[in-house]
Amino acid sequence: MKEAPALISPLLEENTMLVGGKWLAATSTETIDVLNPATAELLTRIPRGRADDVGAAIDAAALALPAWRSASPAVRAALLRRWADVIDQHAAEIEALESIDVGRPSAGPRPLGGMLQFVAGQVDKLHGESLPTHTPTNLGLTVREPYGVVGAIIPWNAPAPMFVLDVAPAIGAGNTIVVKPAEDAPLASLALARLAEEAGIPPGVINVVTGYGHEAGAALAGDPRIRRLSFTGSPAAGAAVMAACAKNLTPLHLELGGKSPHLVFADADLDKAVPAIVRGITMNSGQICMAGSRVVVERSVHAELVERLAHGLAQVSVGRWDQPVQMGPLVSSRQRERVLDYIKAGQEDGARLVAGGGTPSGETYDDGYFVEPTLFDDVDPQSRIAQEEIFGPVLSVIPVDDEESAIAVANGTVYGLAAYVWTRDVARAVRVAKAIEAGQVSVNAGGAWDAIGAPFGGYKNSGFGRTQGADAVLEHTQVKTITIDGTP
Repeated sequence: MKEAPALISPLLEENTMLVGGKWLAATSTETIDVLNPATAELLTRIPRGRADDVGAAIDAAALALPAWRSASPAVRAALLRRWADVIDQHAAEIEALESIDVGRPSAGPRPLGGMLQFVAGQVDKLHGESLPTHTPTNLGLTVREPYGVVGAIIPWNAPAPMFVLDVAPAIGAGNTIVVKPAEDAPLASLALARLAEEAGIPPGVINVVTGYGHEAGAALAGDPRIRRLSFTGSPAAGAAVMAACAKNLTPLHLELGGKSPHLVFADADLDKAVPAIVRGITMNSGQICMAGSRVVVERSVHAELVERLAHGLAQVSVGRWDQPVQMGPLVSSRQRERVLDYIKAGQEDGARLVAGGGTPSGETYDDGYFVEPTLFDDVDPQSRIAQEEIFGPVLSVIPVDDEESAIAVANGTVYGLAAYVWTRDVARAVRVAKAIEAGQVSVNAGGAWDAIGAPFGGYKNSGFGRTQGADAVLEHTQVKTITIDGTP
């Protein structure tokens, strides 16, 4: 294996994690190899944290809590803004870290600083209410208070933004936090924690324990001292986390993925829709929870759309993160095998394979975890590739006869994260958007991210609770009612 590249050395130290302001190895001294998804070469090693390490991090967070929750909103907001400034100064490094860790070709630095700036602007707006009372001389009011020590288990597909989106609202509201990043892609999280230190956020406010989900993650979810937990991942893992939290009645926020549909009607602007559909399923190699992986299309434009999609997917360049390409590898060998198994299942279930379906050939792809952009047509809406989240560059086309059928197919899974409606008919757009069972609906656009401060979350098995926006900060607080007897 080759040495870790120089780009990760300025912000990372091998085999350390952040506990109470100290960068430590695991108590066991064991490590986990972090591999480059494009080459399977060693990037670095991280500590294999277990229950003892999680316990130490919770102790550190509890020690830091009294001073942090007592700090004024102005102080917490100022530190968040300082963290944003420091991140902006290192934006290119963070982007490179995430790209090499996940295998995603760089599309330019993410607006991480802007996410922090938004939360900073919400910290002094956690208002209570003045309540009417039965007795004229009494006073009733509510206040919002932090939970205390909270936890977050973040995914591997978008580690940098998810770290910020989970940590910023939590600490902005006055909580302290223990974060367990995904073992497949932990580097950006560790770097962001180091930058939080540089910004002056006190020791113990942010703690990061690396390790496997069944060890460190399970310990975090099952510890009764964690007063609230946020988890992003698969439905199966989310159910296990929910069961662990249930033992201690720990409040929980879940974001569990989706099977998001594009609804393409006969009057849709295909020149606009096709590039957006192709981009959505190949961005990050389809490893995005809100990726539009089903295309529900009216029959009158079905053939034309399939032809255009096949052409569009064929034009997608595939390669390493540091090459001028549009799509990189999947995150791990395990994930590649999962995606290839779904492609095989699609063929066995009778769907017509139009494009892709295998692994690209050539020296660039020999050792990495690459899969071709894949297109299936005439997919049974009840088949596995139409019902289950694949988390890869696999697109399923389902023809329908009319609007009613399109809505039924779109809503016909256990998921409800996002949906995309393509039509020139404004009345239909409004009608369909209201009928779709999803937390985000975009009309004639490939994503639901343009609204600044918009809450993000799912319906049904896609989870509950909201990331982003004012809702995310509010959800990290609990409401206390205070009644004062004003009798002299």
